[in-house]
Amino acid sequence: MSHAAKHVRATGSTESPDLPRQLGDADAQTWRGAAAILDANWTGTHTVPSRTLYPHQWSWDAGFIGVGLAHVAPERAWQDLRSLFEAQWPDGRVPHIVFDPGVTERDYFPGPSFWTGGTPYATDPAAQDGNGAGPRRAVRAPGGGAGWPGNEAGSGRPSSGIVQPPVHAVGAWEVYRRAPGDAAAEELGWLYPRLVAQQEYLTTCRDVGGAGLAAIVHPWESGLDNSPAWDEALAAVPLAVEVLHRYTRRDIQVVSSDHRPTDDDYARYLSIALSYRDGGYRDAELGARHPFLVECPGFNALRGLAEVTLARIAEVVGADPAPHRARARDITRQLAERLFDPATGMFHALDVRTGRRSAARCVNGLLPLVLPELPVAQVAGLVAAIGSARFGIDAGMPVPSYDRSAADFDPLRYWRGPVWFNINWLLRLGLRTHGREQLAETLRSALLHLVRHSGYYEYFHPGTGAGIGSPAFSWTAALTLDLLADQPR
Repeated sequence: MSHAAKHVRATGSTESPDLPRQLGDADAQTWRGAAAILDANWTGTHTVPSRTLYPHQWSWDAGFIGVGLAHVAPERAWQDLRSLFEAQWPDGRVPHIVFDPGVTERDYFPGPSFWTGGTPYATDPAAQDGNGAGPRRAVRAPGGGAGWPGNEAGSGRPSSGIVQPPVHAVGAWEVYRRAPGDAAAEELGWLYPRLVAQQEYLTTCRDVGGAGLAAIVHPWESGLDNSPAWDEALAAVPLAVEVLHRYTRRDIQVVSSDHRPTDDDYARYLSIALSYRDGGYRDAELGARHPFLVECPGFNALRGLAEVTLARIAEVVGADPAPHRARARDITRQLAERLFDPATGMFHALDVRTGRRSAARCVNGLLPLVLPELPVAQVAGLVAAIGSARFGIDAGMPVPSYDRSAADFDPLRYWRGPVWFNINWLLRLGLRTHGREQLAETLRSALLHLVRHSGYYEYFHPGTGAGIGSPAFSWTAALTLDLLADQPR
């Protein structure tokens, strides 16, 4: 065990982590700053995205945070993932927020009471597994993972009822790869069946369109909350402003409202979430009753990447990797046939309710690049888009969240223009997967330039590089560590 790992076990701190030998003085300072943020955002059981706006544990954040902790505190990375998956529901879903009971309702909205409707369980004797077939069962409401084998008592932490992109297998594999050994293999063995259950839930319960792609039931499930990719589908959701009047938005008390989704968007978000909650979080017959159902190319690409990664994990834990490889190929084929537009050279979100693809060129349409068996012509289209004026990597700036040339491009408002560190980290992974090393290094350099000059923000202005949103953001810090450690040879 390294000196850094021993220090973490004793104190939970990465105050003096071992530095990669190749780092110069400036990069060493950046490394220490990133490690200090992960220390500051550690609660003792899990890592919060930031102390200012996100005081609980977020699902896909935990996966990205693990990538960084792998370099400085692998034991803490495993504990973070365990903390999240202890709140997994019996149907396999991993909730997008696991709430800290020590944080009051007034410190974050929508909090636990919103997701439970004031009751700890929602049960429906008519609820069924998968797409409507299978045994009758009760649906677990947000309450902390009780019912999972070996976790019958639950985590004691309430949760939301929706999910986020399944990046956790990638995070777990990176922790194992960076710090292998018997203890790490044991952690993989604990996680593996839970990761498989997560994938099974998305593959069966969420295949609303019947074509093998998972549908998201809320824009928040994509991770790209107010992306233009959802505009058309959201416009069909009745605008019930009175829903918003019943609640107080916490986000715009902390961050400028110019940087966040609009009130109209937020009213629709709450309406969609209430529809899903009041239906007992059942996934059977969603097409007949739920107002928002979209096949997101980014979400499904990360679902495919999870299967690729699970094949590697399976080999470590003694399971069969073949089913994971087969499912990864199926997801890749389904994405290529259903969501790719040859006219744009990109993938586009599909509204399951109307059968129409969004015309918006959004960054989630570039994420299928992470899939190793993506057709060569589609890889070429995505690489061209990443190098184009629309997405701007050639200007020395990382890829923005939306087409720069679009009339409604907004450099400040969340996922409607700003640069996001985690998405660019994934795009770099995709570029390297397909042998575009020079472009991948250009992207790496641009990302590191951002944090050196602006700090570890939640997101960044796509023109000036100024930090926006929450400062001291965990996944930005974590992925900075990974980029610094992964120096070009």
